Amino acid sequence: MQAFTVAVPDPVLDDLRARLARTRLPNQVEGVGWEQGTEREYLGSLLEHWQSRYDWRATEARLNAFPQLVTEVEGQRVHLVHTRSSNPEAVPLLLTHGWPGSVMEFLDVLDPLTEDFHVVAPSLPGFTFSGPTTRRGWHPRRIAAAFAQIMERLGYPRYGLQGGDWGSMVSANLADLHPERVVGLHLTMVAGVPVLRDVELTAEEQAMKQRVREWRRTGQGYQEIQGTRPQSLGYGLEDSPAALAAWIVEKFREWSDADLEGAFTMDRLLDNITAYWVTATATSSLRIYWEARQAGPGASPQRRIEVPTAVAQFPGEISYPPRAWVDAAYEVVRWSHPARGGHFAAMEAPAVFVDDVRAFFAELG
Repeated sequence: MQAFTVAVPDPVLDDLRARLARTRLPNQVEGVGWEQGTEREYLGSLLEHWQSRYDWRATEARLNAFPQLVTEVEGQRVHLVHTRSSNPEAVPLLLTHGWPGSVMEFLDVLDPLTEDFHVVAPSLPGFTFSGPTTRRGWHPRRIAAAFAQIMERLGYPRYGLQGGDWGSMVSANLADLHPERVVGLHLTMVAGVPVLRDVELTAEEQAMKQRVREWRRTGQGYQEIQGTRPQSLGYGLEDSPAALAAWIVEKFREWSDADLEGAFTMDRLLDNITAYWVTATATSSLRIYWEARQAGPGASPQRRIEVPTAVAQFPGEISYPPRAWVDAAYEVVRWSHPARGGHFAAMEAPAVFVDDVRAFFAELG
């Protein structure tokens, strides 16, 4: 374990601004809005803000206010934020992000969570400050095993887990691999549950099922590209900050509980996007989709998760499996419906997110 501080060289930021100044945007059909992807007018405003007003150094200082470490597991560098609580009864909590998020999602929740938890927030291998992957095989189950090693190195024999998106898959795998180490598992998105066709669904669950079906019809194309041709897509994302912003910001809009401007400020969106740009990890972050497909069932938990599990169904989430399906795969002891927030709950509704995590672990005692 080595102490780490984010310090992006000035030439990297100068190059970013120069590229933004040379942006060439495509035309857009009048009246289409966001129907065909990221809307041109919004993206133009975001890019202008990025070039002229956004202050990465302020964000860098904010992140560096939290203790950070880097370590190596199986030849792969892993970055993590590690904030210890002053509470002697604090439970260690492993907080895992997904795509296209990063540890930047958690900037607003680290301080309040540290009142009750020793927080460990790693950057997934291949994502932002963990640097790019250089070898095959970094699928969710392998990442879970690596994170278990990291928690052991930090001196935490027992800990809680929290995850959404790929963080949900990593956390579930860790609970499967080492149930004796896991106090509880808190999920904001549940994936990989069995489809039980003989279970009668409530009216609300039927509506959610239709919503997910519509998302698969119109919004799942990115998974097919990233799961089959991440390298081809990566050339554009690594070379053009406009392409990177357009690819990421669409997901934040589609997966939030409010409209984009109501859910996230431009600065907060750019914190996350810039973290990918300055670390040149856009392409390697996509590879988790390809790796998971290559591993097939081997990337997922191999049995029912028996550790106490909480599911927080935020209203803007993209995946809403019925309770009976989730019960078949997890030992669910808490099922909540927070009032607001979406897929990036810690970033969109930080206070609501923190309250739900606290409530679950308080119930466990």
